[in-house]
Amino acid sequence: MSDKQSSDVVAGAEVVLPAGDLPATVRFFIDELGFRMDSIAPADDPAVAQLSGHGLHLRLDSQFRGETATLRMGTAGQESRPAIIAPNGTRIEFGPASPVMKLPPLKPSLCIQRLDCSAAAWQVGRAGMQYRDLIPDRQGGRFIASHIRIPQGGPVPDNVHFHDIRVQIIYCYRGWVRLAYEDQGEPFVMRAGDCVLQPPLIRHRVLEASDGLEVIEISSPAEHITHLDHDMMLPTGRHLPHRDYGGQRYTFHQAGAADWSTEDGGTFAVRDLGIGEATRGLAGGRVLRHTRSSQDAELSAHDKEFVFAFILQGSLVLLIAGRPEVKAGEGDSFVIPAGVRHGFKDCSEELQLLEVCLPAWMAASADLPVSPASAS
Repeated sequence: MSDKQSSDVVAGAEVVLPAGDLPATVRFFIDELGFRMDSIAPADDPAVAQLSGHGLHLRLDSQFRGETATLRMGTAGQESRPAIIAPNGTRIEFGPASPVMKLPPLKPSLCIQRLDCSAAAWQVGRAGMQYRDLIPDRQGGRFIASHIRIPQGGPVPDNVHFHDIRVQIIYCYRGWVRLAYEDQGEPFVMRAGDCVLQPPLIRHRVLEASDGLEVIEISSPAEHITHLDHDMMLPTGRHLPHRDYGGQRYTFHQAGAADWSTEDGGTFAVRDLGIGEATRGLAGGRVLRHTRSSQDAELSAHDKEFVFAFILQGSLVLLIAGRPEVKAGEGDSFVIPAGVRHGFKDCSEELQLLEVCLPAWMAASADLPVSPASAS
């Protein structure tokens, strides 16, 4: 390393604030906010003071003429205090250091979202991934469903992170992706048809993806915090399949090893994704495969909080009581609110649907609906 490079190495960082009345400002930050003074100079006529506390380093400088700043103090509780003004003009705001996840009131609505391949339908999100919104109204902010893609494969510039969420389900639609999860063994590859139940706060990282990777991600609430964990390395070297994460268990469903079940006389075969068991009934997920035609479409309604369906392949005609028929195909999705009578007809032979609902369906076959988006 050259002498110049050595001198440029950062040894620390601090926030510079105007000093104002330096003695009064110092006393305020010490007495009111719990900082400590680390240095002050010169001794005979102080003009600069360095303070530290709460993971922050401050420099109060009498020569600094910058704009008034705002300092946010994280509190242990969830209640916010009124803002106060320091003698140097700094605004001090108080708020929760670790905000509690907020679950907005449900605003149920019928939502039918068509596949849109235009560039305008996709926006760049975290780690360079492209997102297409499948529930624009978010059901009042309670749910979000995203069609996510990575057109050009290779290593993904992701970090170890976790989400403060109620529920999060990731279904691999096309391609493959290599992932690592906290305490769930070595990195693995999730392929088309596979699904992960990603429980609250589990650390994870996207490592690598194929060209044309596409996944469907369903989460609640719609707005949730993604935290980065700079200290944890993945994999952790442990495999704890029964570990509890916020009342849920991590689950990796592999399509190639899964069984299909068919109710007596049913129109659809069902591949359960194991989400109901892993979430203790909070949510359910399954893939439905068309097995035979139904001449008379039966309309039925469900009483669940949320029912979402994404057409993986094939096509159908969606019937909704009091509304015109809707022909839907691969890449289309819909949310059917509780109490809305609906059903399907003219299902193509290759039809497959991904369906997610809250709460989960009952395990008994009698709870399998006539229509894939219904529940008794």
